[in-house]
Amino acid sequence: MPTPTNDAFDAQALYGALLEQVRAGLSGAQDAAIVGIHSGGAWLAERLAADLGLSGRLGFIDVSFYRDDYAKKGLHPDVKPTRIDFPVDGATILLVDDVLYTGRTVRAAINVLFDYGRPQRIMLAALADRGGRELPVAADFVGTHAALAPGQSLALNRAADGQLSLTIEDDNA
Repeated sequence: MPTPTNDAFDAQALYGALLEQVRAGLSGAQDAAIVGIHSGGAWLAERLAADLGLSGRLGFIDVSFYRDDYAKKGLHPDVKPTRIDFPVDGATILLVDDVLYTGRTVRAAINVLFDYGRPQRIMLAALADRGGRELPVAADFVGTHAALAPGQSLALNRAADGQLSLTIEDDNA
């Protein structure tokens, strides 16, 4: 598992690799749509939809109310609206997250999707997979696998010009 030495990844290069995987994986998919998990996954989903010509079938999910730790953590102060403006029934949904970790966010996102209908298939794309699964969730498409030290996390940021950066952060800072 690659671990960067300067506490940063080349997020633009990782996005390019992820795009090529997704392009090949969605080839021939019926009723393909892309749904990003707020916020980092939404940023990636916007770019993927634009690059794949699927902007008309782009949606966004906020999983705040679907988290199994909602009672413990409470409401996130920056709740975003869920928006899915296309039929989910029978669609091939590409669910996009920035960093795959325990699998709990993905499980919550799948619950949201099923509130909108029954997709034919759900595929998962993540810019980074850091391991540490607590649920049996695996991404179909991954930009990189990262091994982090205890107390570290990955954070995706988007600059005003749309450029992405993925950095390792110390959770205790």
